[in-house]
Amino acid sequence: MKHSASAMRLAAAAAVLAAFLPRGLSAADPPSRADTSPFSGEYRLGAGDKLRVEVYKDTQVSQSVQIRPDGKITLPLVGDIEATDRTPLELRDQITKSLREYITNPVVTVIVVEALSAQVFVTGEVAKSGPVPIHGPLNIVQAIAMAGGFNEWARKKDIRILRQGPNGMQTIHFNYEDAIDGEARPVYLKAGDTIIVK
Repeated sequence: MKHSASAMRLAAAAAVLAAFLPRGLSAADPPSRADTSPFSGEYRLGAGDKLRVEVYKDTQVSQSVQIRPDGKITLPLVGDIEATDRTPLELRDQITKSLREYITNPVVTVIVVEALSAQVFVTGEVAKSGPVPIHGPLNIVQAIAMAGGFNEWARKKDIRILRQGPNGMQTIHFNYEDAIDGEARPVYLKAGDTIIVK
């Protein structure tokens, strides 16, 4: 009996996931209190991301690095450089500027080898709490399905997303049942978001 309940919950989560895979949304869709469009802007680097910094014709300065928990990387000649919350192009520009003191017209490339910071966290009344990796546009309904769906006591009408914003932590409220009924669009998630299901 326990197996069939788990199988039913997994089948329901898969059906919900399939229903909300990214597809075209019409302008007539109702507005939401949060971002309901996939990925606005470029990828921002975060702690744990693995990078390859290539300096043309300079193998001594070219390095494979991982962004430390303090948000910095260390390179020969220039030392520590802040990397978090920058795009790869912004980091490239900063490294180029720092290297000009030592190298004439440095040509720098920053490659994201592994985006380890790109994850959200799902906790509370779900089958499997923990991190969910982001490998492309991911909305809240998909993240809950990836966490195995809801437990039977979950309050689906009052799900919260905690998101770090420029002015501190922000709380976004989401009603799962409205989204399933087509009355609201699912909220797209950003790296570092925490979904709380009570």
